[in-house]
Amino acid sequence: MSAITQTRTTYAPSARERARNRRRLFFRIIYIILLLGFTVIFIAPFVWLVSASLKSRAEVFSPDLIPDPIMWQNYIRVWEAAPLLRWLGNSLWVGLLAATTVTLSCSLIAFGFSYFRFKGRDTLFNLVLATMMLPGVVTMIPVFMIWQSLGLVNTHAPLWAMNLFGSAFYIFMIRQFYLTLPRELFEAARVDGAGYFHMWRHIALPLTRTALIVVFVFEFKASWTDLLKPLIYLRSPQLYTLPLGLKTILDRFGQGADW
Repeated sequence: MSAITQTRTTYAPSARERARNRRRLFFRIIYIILLLGFTVIFIAPFVWLVSASLKSRAEVFSPDLIPDPIMWQNYIRVWEAAPLLRWLGNSLWVGLLAATTVTLSCSLIAFGFSYFRFKGRDTLFNLVLATMMLPGVVTMIPVFMIWQSLGLVNTHAPLWAMNLFGSAFYIFMIRQFYLTLPRELFEAARVDGAGYFHMWRHIALPLTRTALIVVFVFEFKASWTDLLKPLIYLRSPQLYTLPLGLKTILDRFGQGADW
């Protein structure tokens, strides 16, 4: 029998590869340091916010991060001073209604502008986009008079019901997603007997889920932080949203509050 000897060769990286690896390691370390720095910058205001909320009024601007003593009663006082839980629920309810209605209405309108081909479609779509150049302040008084004539002032309806008519920006964004879908999908569904609503519900919506989520999140955030419309339409403190309720607390206590 003949013995077969197998030699094992070891790979030694060249000087150029070692320099490239050191360069990659250096940039990775710099990248991690930058990420940590930005993380600290973004987290620092929230840490200070929690720290200041647990201090007494005289120590709010002190450089000490850990309060001494810790004023847990500050949170008890603010919950006793106003119905924060109800305001939080109102904001959540209005935000969900506003985000849901604008997502559904804009997706339906955008489907019409992307699928149907009719004379004047592009002109009509451009007119919809032109409404973005009209400031909301211009229509504030006419819209208020409409809601007042309907007897819906001091209700939550004016805060979300306008979204049933869509939003030009969201219509434009969703339409651009619809235009990327192959038209053959809808034509095949039409051959199988599907109606327009069925195509929108079972083809267009699932394939543009990402855009719909973006619209939902954007509108929910806008409704959650909105102060102007609740300030105009709401009168009863039990109907206040959280931004309006917090403004009411600040107006009532001013700089004398402990929170």
